Amino acid sequence: MPADMPLTELLQYGGSSPKPDDFDAYWERGLKELEEQSLDYELVPADFKSPLADCFHLYFTGVGGARVHCKLARPKRAEGKGPGLAYFHGYSCDSGDWFEKIGYAAHGFTVLAMDCRGQGGPSQDNLSVQGTTIRGHLIRGIDDPDPDKLYFRSVFLDTVQTVRILMAMDGVDPQRVGVYGLSQGGALTTACAALEPRVRIAVPVYPFLSDYKRAWQSDVSVTAYEELLYYFRFFDPHHAREEEVFRRLGYIDIQNLADRIQARVLWVTALTDKICPPSTQFAAYNKIRSEKELLVYHEFGHENLPYLADRAFQEFMKL
Repeated sequence: MPADMPLTELLQYGGSSPKPDDFDAYWERGLKELEEQSLDYELVPADFKSPLADCFHLYFTGVGGARVHCKLARPKRAEGKGPGLAYFHGYSCDSGDWFEKIGYAAHGFTVLAMDCRGQGGPSQDNLSVQGTTIRGHLIRGIDDPDPDKLYFRSVFLDTVQTVRILMAMDGVDPQRVGVYGLSQGGALTTACAALEPRVRIAVPVYPFLSDYKRAWQSDVSVTAYEELLYYFRFFDPHHAREEEVFRRLGYIDIQNLADRIQARVLWVTALTDKICPPSTQFAAYNKIRSEKELLVYHEFGHENLPYLADRAFQEFMKL
C-alpha cells in the first residue's frame, strides 16, 4: 500500500501548498541574473585514472560569487559531438565516486556531476542571510526580507549553469543533454529541466523539495522535511505565520516549476516512501505537460531500487 494515498488518488492529486503570486517573475529575475554569469570554468586533472575517460575537477563561479565544484568525466576517444549528462546528488551528500560516471563516458557521454553548495562536496556556500542557519538548507533564508536569499534558489540556478557549461563543451551536442538525480537530486533534475528548456531527457527519482505543506501534514519527524518541525517549534510555535512560511517556500517548490518542463521525463517513484511522501512527488508529476512516463516501484521506499540504473541508462541512450 502507498505511504499516504492509493495510486488512483495520487494520479489525481494537485498539491496543497500555495504558489506565490510573483512566482514567474521571481524565476525570470533569477534567470536574468544567471545570464550575467560566465560559462568559463577551471579544470584540474583528477587523481583518478581510467583508460576509458579523462577525469577532471571542474570549478565555476555561480550566482553570488560562490565557487561551485563538479566532477567531469569525458570519453577519451570521442569523435565529433556526443551526448551529455548532468548528475545531481542527494541531500547532504556529494557528487559521488568517479567510477559511477565511467560507464556513461565509455558510451560516449560527457558527464558533469555537480556538488551542491555547502553540502558533502567542496562547493562553497557563501550565502549571508537573516534568520536561523543552524538546521538545514531547506529553511536557510526563509526569514530574510529578500526571497532571493533562499538557499535553494542559488542551487537551482547552479544546476542551470552546470548544464549550460556542459552544453557549451566542444565534445557535446547541446541538443542531446539529459539530467538525472535521486531525492534532492531528483528535485534538482526537475528544476533544471524546468529552467533550461534545451534539456532533452530528465529522469527524476523520488524527488525532494515538493509540496511542503503536504509534507508537513505527514510525519515530518521521519521525513526529509524535518527542518520544518524545527522551524515551527523554535520560531513560530503558534503557527501565526504558517501561511506566510509556506508561501515563501513556494518559490523553491518544484511542483510550481513542473509545468515549464519541455523535456521528455521518466519519473520514478516508490509508493512506500516515507522520506519524500509519494503525494508530494505526484503534486509535481501531475503538472508536467511534456511527454512523460511514470515508473512505479510498488513495494519500495526511499532506498536502492532494483534495475533503476539499467532503466535510466536505456532512457539516456535515446539522446
